[in-house]
Amino acid sequence: MKVAIIKSSSGNVRSVANAVRRLGVDPILTDDPAELASADRVIFPGVGEASSAMSYLRDRRLDRAIPSLTQPVLAICLGMQLLCEYSEEGDTDGLGILPYKVRRFTGTELKVPHVGWNTIENLRSEALFRDVSDGERMYFVHSYYVPRVGETTAESDYGEAFSASIVRDNFYGVQFHPEKSGRVGAVILRNFFNL
Repeated sequence: MKVAIIKSSSGNVRSVANAVRRLGVDPILTDDPAELASADRVIFPGVGEASSAMSYLRDRRLDRAIPSLTQPVLAICLGMQLLCEYSEEGDTDGLGILPYKVRRFTGTELKVPHVGWNTIENLRSEALFRDVSDGERMYFVHSYYVPRVGETTAESDYGEAFSASIVRDNFYGVQFHPEKSGRVGAVILRNFFNL
């Protein structure tokens, strides 16, 4: 199986690659649209700021290449947010795969960013969450979130409920970091490979 990880300005590309290698898969790191199109699975990691990340994608024509992918794509953290049409972070237009607006956490009682372990609930993707139970704890690092929407397949709560996972067609998004979420994160990555 050819697994491509989208090489970007993101800080977590290497940790995602290491998590994939631990599952016995040797991924390629690339920002070449042709290589992405020929992969069996594509992982779109993201740590960083939305407008800078979109600028990087546009410079490499990935803003057109990613939405055209037809194989399963797993978008992580900022990657999931960039699947949406707009983010409040940097007043940024996203890839437009999902017609939603990414919002910033607000509330005087909240520390932003939301960092650390939090539960995922109301799991609704049998394929991605096979052998994962409601209430499992996953690792999050984010200041922005996708609200609960029709495509939400898992929820978490940080002052308000938000989408911890979204699925639309061949695009699977997770707000948490499976590569930093221990055994359960590894199960989710393996499930993605087995789609």
